[in-house]
Amino acid sequence: MESESRILTFAGSTRKESVNRKLLNLAVEDARQAGGVVTVLELADYPLPLMDEDLEAAKGVPENARKLKKLFFEHDGLLLACPEYNSSITPLLKNVIDWVSRREGNEAPLGCYKGKTAALISASPSMLGGLRGLVTVRSILGNIGVIVLPDQVTCAKAHEAFNPDGSLKDAGTKSRLEILAATLVSTTRKMKV
Repeated sequence: MESESRILTFAGSTRKESVNRKLLNLAVEDARQAGGVVTVLELADYPLPLMDEDLEAAKGVPENARKLKKLFFEHDGLLLACPEYNSSITPLLKNVIDWVSRREGNEAPLGCYKGKTAALISASPSMLGGLRGLVTVRSILGNIGVIVLPDQVTCAKAHEAFNPDGSLKDAGTKSRLEILAATLVSTTRKMKV
Protein backbone atom coordinates (compact mmCIF):
# COMPACT_ATOMS: atom_id res chain seq x y z
CA MET A 1 0.00 0.00 0.00
CA GLU A 2 1.27 3.44 -0.94
CA SER A 3 2.04 5.70 2.02
CA GLU A 4 0.27 9.03 2.46
CA SER A 5 2.02 12.21 1.52
CA ARG A 6 1.02 14.66 4.25
CA ILE A 7 1.63 18.26 3.17
CA LEU A 8 1.46 21.33 5.43
CA THR A 9 0.85 24.54 3.55
CA PHE A 10 0.52 28.25 4.26
CA ALA A 11 1.17 31.68 2.81
CA GLY A 12 3.74 33.97 4.38
CA SER A 13 1.19 36.79 4.41
CA THR A 14 -1.99 37.38 6.37
CA ARG A 15 -3.36 39.94 3.93
CA LYS A 16 -6.93 39.05 2.95
CA GLU A 17 -6.41 39.73 -0.76
CA SER A 18 -2.92 38.25 -0.91
CA VAL A 19 -1.95 37.16 -4.42
CA ASN A 20 0.25 34.53 -2.78
CA ARG A 21 -2.79 33.03 -1.07
CA LYS A 22 -4.57 32.96 -4.44
CA LEU A 23 -1.66 31.10 -5.98
CA LEU A 24 -1.46 28.79 -2.97
CA ASN A 25 -5.16 27.90 -3.24
CA LEU A 26 -4.54 26.62 -6.76
CA ALA A 27 -1.42 24.70 -5.71
CA VAL A 28 -3.35 23.09 -2.83
CA GLU A 29 -5.96 21.77 -5.25
CA ASP A 30 -3.20 20.50 -7.54
CA ALA A 31 -1.51 18.70 -4.63
CA ARG A 32 -4.79 17.11 -3.59
CA GLN A 33 -5.43 16.01 -7.19
CA ALA A 34 -1.99 14.36 -7.10
CA GLY A 35 -3.01 12.37 -4.02
CA GLY A 36 -1.55 14.55 -1.28
CA VAL A 37 -3.26 14.94 2.08
CA VAL A 38 -3.04 18.70 2.51
CA THR A 39 -3.51 20.78 5.66
CA VAL A 40 -3.94 24.50 5.00
CA LEU A 41 -2.91 26.91 7.76
CA GLU A 42 -3.79 30.54 8.18
CA LEU A 43 -0.89 32.12 10.06
CA ALA A 44 -3.27 34.81 11.34
CA ASP A 45 -4.74 32.07 13.54
CA TYR A 46 -1.34 31.61 15.23
CA PRO A 47 -0.15 35.09 16.29
CA LEU A 48 3.36 35.13 17.69
CA PRO A 49 5.56 37.77 19.30
CA LEU A 50 8.81 38.57 17.55
CA MET A 51 11.38 35.86 18.19
CA ASP A 52 13.34 36.95 21.26
CA GLU A 53 15.54 34.61 23.30
CA ASP A 54 15.07 36.76 26.42
CA LEU A 55 11.30 36.40 26.05
CA GLU A 56 11.75 32.67 25.53
CA ALA A 57 13.92 32.40 28.65
CA ALA A 58 11.39 34.33 30.73
CA LYS A 59 8.13 32.81 29.44
CA GLY A 60 9.08 29.76 27.37
CA VAL A 61 8.09 29.00 23.80
CA PRO A 62 4.70 30.59 23.02
CA GLU A 63 1.75 28.19 22.87
CA ASN A 64 1.06 29.06 19.23
CA ALA A 65 4.64 28.15 18.31
CA ARG A 66 4.15 24.79 20.04
CA LYS A 67 0.93 24.22 18.09
CA LEU A 68 2.67 25.06 14.82
CA LYS A 69 5.64 22.83 15.64
CA LYS A 70 3.28 19.92 16.36
CA LEU A 71 1.78 20.40 12.90
CA PHE A 72 5.25 20.48 11.35
CA PHE A 73 6.13 17.21 13.10
CA GLU A 74 2.88 15.61 11.86
CA HIS A 75 3.51 16.40 8.19
CA ASP A 76 6.04 15.10 5.68
CA GLY A 77 6.25 18.05 3.33
CA LEU A 78 5.75 21.79 3.07
CA LEU A 79 4.13 23.85 0.32
CA LEU A 80 4.94 27.48 0.98
CA ALA A 81 3.69 30.60 -0.79
CA CYS A 82 6.36 33.19 -0.07
CA PRO A 83 5.66 36.87 -0.68
CA GLU A 84 8.64 39.08 -1.40
CA TYR A 85 9.14 42.16 0.77
CA ASN A 86 11.94 44.45 -0.38
CA SER A 87 13.71 41.62 -2.23
CA SER A 88 13.58 39.22 0.71
CA ILE A 89 11.46 37.02 2.97
CA THR A 90 8.48 38.42 4.91
CA PRO A 91 9.00 39.09 8.63
CA LEU A 92 5.96 36.89 9.34
CA LEU A 93 7.42 33.86 7.57
CA LYS A 94 10.86 34.29 9.15
CA ASN A 95 9.32 34.65 12.61
CA VAL A 96 7.32 31.43 12.18
CA ILE A 97 10.39 29.54 10.97
CA ASP A 98 12.41 30.81 13.93
CA TRP A 99 9.86 30.10 16.66
CA VAL A 100 9.06 26.63 15.31
CA SER A 101 12.78 25.83 15.31
CA ARG A 102 13.11 26.28 19.07
CA ARG A 103 14.08 23.04 20.72
CA GLU A 104 12.24 21.82 23.80
CA GLY A 105 12.77 18.80 26.01
CA ASN A 106 14.23 15.76 24.25
CA GLU A 107 13.55 17.00 20.73
CA ALA A 108 16.33 16.55 18.23
CA PRO A 109 17.76 19.89 17.07
CA LEU A 110 15.59 21.17 14.20
CA GLY A 111 13.72 17.86 14.34
CA CYS A 112 10.52 19.33 12.95
CA TYR A 113 12.38 20.42 9.80
CA LYS A 114 14.99 17.77 9.05
CA GLY A 115 14.07 15.50 6.20
CA LYS A 116 10.95 17.42 5.21
CA THR A 117 10.44 18.08 1.51
CA ALA A 118 9.38 21.57 0.45
CA ALA A 119 8.07 23.28 -2.65
CA LEU A 120 8.21 27.05 -2.98
CA ILE A 121 5.91 29.35 -4.90
CA SER A 122 5.59 33.11 -5.05
CA ALA A 123 3.44 35.78 -6.64
CA SER A 124 4.29 39.44 -6.96
CA PRO A 125 3.28 42.50 -8.98
CA SER A 126 6.93 42.71 -10.08
CA MET A 127 8.31 41.24 -13.30
CA LEU A 128 10.27 38.65 -11.27
CA GLY A 129 7.22 37.30 -9.46
CA GLY A 130 8.91 37.19 -6.05
CA LEU A 131 11.97 35.29 -7.24
CA ARG A 132 14.45 37.30 -5.13
CA GLY A 133 12.63 36.41 -1.90
CA LEU A 134 12.61 32.71 -2.79
CA VAL A 135 16.41 32.72 -2.88
CA THR A 136 16.44 33.62 0.82
CA VAL A 137 13.68 31.16 1.77
CA ARG A 138 15.52 28.37 -0.08
CA SER A 139 18.75 29.20 1.75
CA ILE A 140 17.12 29.25 5.19
CA LEU A 141 15.21 26.00 4.69
CA GLY A 142 18.20 24.21 3.20
CA ASN A 143 20.35 25.21 6.16
CA ILE A 144 17.88 23.77 8.68
CA GLY A 145 17.61 20.38 7.00
CA VAL A 146 14.66 20.79 4.63
CA ILE A 147 15.03 19.24 1.18
CA VAL A 148 13.80 22.01 -1.11
CA LEU A 149 12.72 20.90 -4.58
CA PRO A 150 14.92 22.48 -7.27
CA ASP A 151 11.93 23.72 -9.26
CA GLN A 152 9.75 26.56 -8.03
CA VAL A 153 6.92 28.61 -9.48
CA THR A 154 6.77 32.38 -9.61
CA CYS A 155 3.85 34.42 -10.86
CA ALA A 156 4.89 37.81 -12.26
CA LYS A 157 2.50 40.75 -12.58
CA ALA A 158 0.28 38.90 -10.13
CA HIS A 159 -2.22 41.76 -9.87
CA GLU A 160 -3.13 40.94 -13.51
CA ALA A 161 -2.52 37.16 -13.44
CA PHE A 162 -5.83 35.83 -12.11
CA ASN A 163 -9.27 35.50 -13.66
CA PRO A 164 -12.28 36.66 -11.58
CA ASP A 165 -12.88 33.02 -10.53
CA GLY A 166 -9.34 32.80 -9.08
CA SER A 167 -7.88 30.69 -11.89
CA LEU A 168 -4.65 31.67 -13.61
CA LYS A 169 -4.81 33.39 -16.98
CA ASP A 170 -1.45 32.02 -18.14
CA ALA A 171 -1.56 28.34 -19.14
CA GLY A 172 2.21 27.99 -18.71
CA THR A 173 2.14 29.11 -15.07
CA LYS A 174 -0.86 26.86 -14.43
CA SER A 175 0.97 23.87 -15.90
CA ARG A 176 4.17 24.57 -13.91
CA LEU A 177 2.13 24.84 -10.71
CA GLU A 178 0.41 21.50 -11.36
CA ILE A 179 3.75 19.81 -12.07
CA LEU A 180 5.40 21.27 -8.96
CA ALA A 181 2.52 20.21 -6.70
CA ALA A 182 2.55 16.68 -8.14
CA THR A 183 6.34 16.49 -7.78
CA LEU A 184 6.10 17.56 -4.14
CA VAL A 185 3.52 14.85 -3.41
CA SER A 186 5.46 12.09 -5.19
CA THR A 187 8.86 13.11 -3.78
CA THR A 188 7.50 13.39 -0.26
CA ARG A 189 5.95 9.95 -0.58
CA LYS A 190 9.25 8.48 -1.81
CA MET A 191 11.21 10.13 1.01
CA LYS A 192 9.03 8.31 3.56
CA VAL A 193 9.96 4.84 2.28
